[in-house]
Amino acid sequence: MKLPILFTIAALAPLYAEENLIQQKVTPARPIRNELIDYKKHLEIAREVQPLREKRRLTEEQFAAMAAEPGTIVLDARSADKFKLRHIRGAVSLPFTDFTVESLAKVIPEKTTRVLIYCNNNFLGAPVSLVSKAAPASLNISTYIALATYGYTNIYELGPLLDVKTTKLPFEGDEVK
Repeated sequence: MKLPILFTIAALAPLYAEENLIQQKVTPARPIRNELIDYKKHLEIAREVQPLREKRRLTEEQFAAMAAEPGTIVLDARSADKFKLRHIRGAVSLPFTDFTVESLAKVIPEKTTRVLIYCNNNFLGAPVSLVSKAAPASLNISTYIALATYGYTNIYELGPLLDVKTTKLPFEGDEVK
């Protein structure tokens, strides 16, 4: 019994040694500073908004009702090409990669405006326009945290997974025609 374990350890030892050498080469002796990247603050904001985000996840019916109310913005943070193919009717497009203070202010001028968000992971049945992401990489999560980071305080999120063929939410775009 001990022989296979010893053999496995002996076989893996060079791999661990190589990984250690690689880490020494890529891990600097002192931290690399970049005031435009703050992972610690990102995690802090994510933890801070998590309880509120959970309370603001909406059913399909709630989302549709709120979207119809004046002054509410339905924000689609997917890429412009996916938005062009299919989006919830009335949604505005601002790809997540384009979020800046200026671009957000053009689409959502007031930080207290009610903003409804949705993403690929809210829908099944449209594999080209609404490609599912890994659950922890869902755009809803990143979008919610980013909007909160930029100071937006009235964010709501479509919660359930819906089939595009049976949802009551209306779509428009090139794929829908």
